[in-house]
Amino acid sequence: MTWTGRLSPTARHRLSARGNAATRATASGAGPEGIATTVARWGGAHGSRMPSWRPLLKSNSHAAMYCDPGMVEALSRGLGQAAYVIEARAGNEVVGVLPLIFLKGFLFGRFLVSLPYASWAGVVAGSEEVSHRLIDRAIELTHEVDADFLELRHLHLNRHPGLVEGVTDKVLMRLALSRDPGDNWKLLKSEVRTQVRKSMKNGLDLCWGGHELLDGFYAVFAHNMRDLGTPVYPKGLFRSMLDLNPSRAELGVVRMHGTPIAACLAVHGPGLTEISSAAALRAYRGTAANSLLYWRAIERAIERGQAAFDFGRSTPESPTFIFKSKWGAEPLPVVWQYHLRRGDTQAMRPENKKFQLAIRLWRRLPVPVTRILGPMIARGIP
Repeated sequence: MTWTGRLSPTARHRLSARGNAATRATASGAGPEGIATTVARWGGAHGSRMPSWRPLLKSNSHAAMYCDPGMVEALSRGLGQAAYVIEARAGNEVVGVLPLIFLKGFLFGRFLVSLPYASWAGVVAGSEEVSHRLIDRAIELTHEVDADFLELRHLHLNRHPGLVEGVTDKVLMRLALSRDPGDNWKLLKSEVRTQVRKSMKNGLDLCWGGHELLDGFYAVFAHNMRDLGTPVYPKGLFRSMLDLNPSRAELGVVRMHGTPIAACLAVHGPGLTEISSAAALRAYRGTAANSLLYWRAIERAIERGQAAFDFGRSTPESPTFIFKSKWGAEPLPVVWQYHLRRGDTQAMRPENKKFQLAIRLWRRLPVPVTRILGPMIARGIP
């Protein structure tokens, strides 16, 4: 079903009853099947548990790439929010994990999310039985921390009775990669190839790196977010991504006469590279810097032996969706599911009409001001 995020009193009562039943079922931490679930506040010690998680994460491939301890720690540290991890074990074997970030902000509320910033995360488990045990415990934790709702960002619908499906109005845009960049080049629409050539004739090129590119990346990213009317993420989030995932996260920056005009953060998972953040300055739109950015990122993914490239989330038929489609990308639905205790899951989405005035006003603010105020707001938005 498709749910708009608003429940009738009757539906709220039924959902609460299901959630309470799930909570009672996991109070002991172990079920009749011998699966034990534990929940703990995230800390540096969890990195040492990575060896016990590795077989499970590896078996779930890129579906689990943001549930890696390095990614979870980066999100927690970069957003300045507490993290939790729920583990399911059968004996000494880890058979399921669910990392969660507890978002608290002064404007919107309290939310337990797996995971903010990431387009997909949620439950990593080898069976439906295990996934339901993890969600049972997550629902219980939602009540314990007094969160407004639990949000799980899944690639596929989880049929747990305590969850409802949110509005699935976003899709991932995935491109299958060849071993030879030339093969992918031939599949591009002619207008895309023209734009990439145009950027090269303008003397643009992209360099890859880490912390040495952070200032240039963030200057472009913050400026673009201001133009969109959206609070920018903290700079520390991207610093933490680089600190804790040095082999899997890197920045790309396009310059013109030494000035950064387009930039991205690429995250490399098992068999998949995602551009999790990208931006280009509108003043330089005529240079086709954005097209060069994505082509170089595709080449980078092929260099690393990846089988697929993810352009990030888009709204179907939006300008960004159409742009990505011209590269040969195909839509892949994502399913964000909720356990709602109070409020409205769509209340803080930018599409909400009540934010239109705030968005227009934000676009008028000087960029330096938005770089100060934006992170304080963005860190609490699910």
